[in-house]
Parts: sequence; structure tokens; C-alpha cells
Amino acid sequence: MKKLSVSLSGHQTSVSLEDDFLIALREIALQRKTSIAALIAEIDASRKLGDNLSSAIRVWILNYFRS
Repeated sequence: MKKLSVSLSGHQTSVSLEDDFLIALREIALQRKTSIAALIAEIDASRKLGDNLSSAIRVWILNYFRS
């Protein structure tokens, strides 16, 4: 489990992700030619209010590879 710090909407936050999810997030960012921070901001903007950001990232990655 790795902790990743990012700035979202002007404030620092951190997410904890297993190594495999972090690797997948990096791969997706490279494929989409964007930064990990921008990708996390996109996921953050689309998640339901109250959903945990780390969990939302995991589900988003799963759905990305399913489609």
C-alpha cells in the first residue's frame, strides 16, 4: 500500500492505493497523455458525495479496464 499526495481544488489530500492500482493509474495517465494528478481530479469530480476517494479511484480503474 502506497500513499500518494495530490492537490485537489487547491488543497492537499492523500490517497492510499495498492501497488497494482498505482501502476494501473500511471499506465492510464500515460495512455491518456495526462498527469496522475489531473486524472485523480477527474475521478474526484465524478464521484458521489461521501464516497471515499481511494475507493472511487479503485472502482474507476476497474471500470476503465472493463470497457
